[in-house]
Amino acid sequence: MSGARLRLSDLAGGGGGGGSAAGEELRHSGGAWLRAAGGAEGMGAHLGPVRTELTTAHEGLIAGTAGLSALAELGAVQESWVRRFETARHECGALAGNLRAVARAQGETNESVRSSFSPVARRTHGVER
Repeated sequence: MSGARLRLSDLAGGGGGGGSAAGEELRHSGGAWLRAAGGAEGMGAHLGPVRTELTTAHEGLIAGTAGLSALAELGAVQESWVRRFETARHECGALAGNLRAVARAQGETNESVRSSFSPVARRTHGVER
C-alpha cells in the first residue's frame, strides 16, 4: 500500500491535499476517441473517389477487350467492388459518429460523477471522516 489516501473531496476536485500527485486522479480525455473518429473519417474520404476510379479503369478495359465473353463477368466484378467500397465508406462515417458519441458520453459521465460528489465535498470541507 502506498500510504496515500483518497478522499471524496479529492474526487470532487476539492482541495485538502492527498490526491494531487500525478496518477492518483482518474481523468477522461476525449482526445483518443476524437483522433480515432478523424481517422475513420479520413479513411471514408479516401474511399470516396474509388467508384469513379473503378469506372474509369473499367471503361479502358472494355475498349481493349471488345467482343470477349468475359465482359459480363468483369461488369459483375466491378459492381461487387463498388458495393464493397461504398459499404466500407458508410461504415467509416458511422464509426466516426459512434466514436464521437463515446467521447461526449464519457465527458458527460465524468461531469455527472464530479457534480454528484460536490455536496459531500462542501459538507466535509476537505476533512477526512
